[in-house]
Amino acid sequence: MVLKPDEISSVIKQQIEAYSSKLDVTESGSVIQVGDGIARVFGLQNAMNGELLEFPNRVFGIALNLDQDSIGAVIMGSDAKIKEKDPVRLTGQVAEVPVGDALLGRVVNALGQPIDQKGPIASNVTRRIERIAPGVITRREVNVPMQTGIKAIDAMVPIGRGQRQLIIGDRQTGKTTIGIDTIINQKGKNVLCIYVAIGQKASTVARIARTLEDAGAMEYSTIVASTASESAPMQYIAPYAGCAIGEEWMEQGKDVLIIYDDLSKHAVAYRALSLLLRRPPGREAYPGDVFYLHSKLLERAACLNEEYGGGSLTALPIIETQEGDISAYIPTNVISITDGQIYLETELFNDGVRPAINAGFSVSRVGGAAQIKAMKKIAGPLRIELAQYRELAAFSQFGSDLSEDTLARLNHGKRIIEILKQPQHKPMPVERQVLILYVLTNNYLADIPTPRIREFEHNFIDFVEERYPDIPETIRETGAVSEETEEAIKAAIAAFKETHPYD
Repeated sequence: MVLKPDEISSVIKQQIEAYSSKLDVTESGSVIQVGDGIARVFGLQNAMNGELLEFPNRVFGIALNLDQDSIGAVIMGSDAKIKEKDPVRLTGQVAEVPVGDALLGRVVNALGQPIDQKGPIASNVTRRIERIAPGVITRREVNVPMQTGIKAIDAMVPIGRGQRQLIIGDRQTGKTTIGIDTIINQKGKNVLCIYVAIGQKASTVARIARTLEDAGAMEYSTIVASTASESAPMQYIAPYAGCAIGEEWMEQGKDVLIIYDDLSKHAVAYRALSLLLRRPPGREAYPGDVFYLHSKLLERAACLNEEYGGGSLTALPIIETQEGDISAYIPTNVISITDGQIYLETELFNDGVRPAINAGFSVSRVGGAAQIKAMKKIAGPLRIELAQYRELAAFSQFGSDLSEDTLARLNHGKRIIEILKQPQHKPMPVERQVLILYVLTNNYLADIPTPRIREFEHNFIDFVEERYPDIPETIRETGAVSEETEEAIKAAIAAFKETHPYD
């Protein structure tokens, strides 16, 4: 073997020229104090607000306080393995979650990690959990109904796709049930759903997942859960993570529904973080930016115009009140951000009126624009008639001599309340709602005994579906009640009353 020095030197020169060394320079600091899920870090002069910090053992935190000589960071997970003088490294990234269709049917935590024992999330796309809400130019008018399947809401407090409608009331009044029923009612309507559980019991989240599974709703739904046993930072980022998942679909032109259950616990978690970070407390010990906390979240719900994909993100935030006090700090904040509220009352719930919606305090600022023509026409007088009934019922307690007109209004009001009652997890298609509300508002129930109203409703709808299937089909397809359809409904009512006497 003959070695040629020229060839050897040329190969060495090529390797030297091809060699390059990249110096990995990352700024690092050290922990000077840790406890209660909060770490104070010295150094890291170039840290950004909201940036991810890496602690030892692959534990991450988020920089929230940027002081002159230190950084206050909240730790995502357990701080048990973090101690003083531990090194902390800047990552140059902010918190992100996986997004995309791979999350449908899954239960994930606030970081987008699966907690449902169904394997890893098969998604390569991630999205920042916080971003600026769509501007005015990118939005269009909210005018497509988001049907909840709940008669009292679809008739009197309609919700449109892209709207933010608050659900507010004391504990145990059916707030979560309204959200879950709305998700179940989206089956077959091309609406993707996200349920964000903030500070809920793990058993409650498991029960909700089972309910959605049994109803066949999990195939188009995602549950983002940050349970009561998790740290305040995880509860703090959970709704933003859920919103990021929904925004991905919205920007693909899809319609999305997201439920935040509930923002009262979210505000409490943020208050805990802020007080531990030594931020000055304000009213009810909440920090001064607690309004911004929720406004930057709820403003991300939007109905985009066609140039930007034409998708929508509808938000149903839930707020829990104490003793029905809607004038407290957090309830008034969220009421002022949203496009209306559905107020649930403990007294109505205890009286057996379920859903316990108080039509007087409930309002939708989108209104009839988010109703189909048939519902808008038929349910128009419902709110006024119900308000008149409430007023007359209060006065009639003090007098025994009531006029025939007063008695008729009272009887009609009782029938309205009976018709608006609805069992949980049984949402009703809008065409059936229109049918039964037509019967109600045109006084065809006047001769039906009040205790048998619900029986009449069930039997009448079955009768129409069987004998007059064209009526609900026409309402479903056209969204209106024409003169021909109205005559057909009257004929169906007459035929039903002949064959089904209610004495």
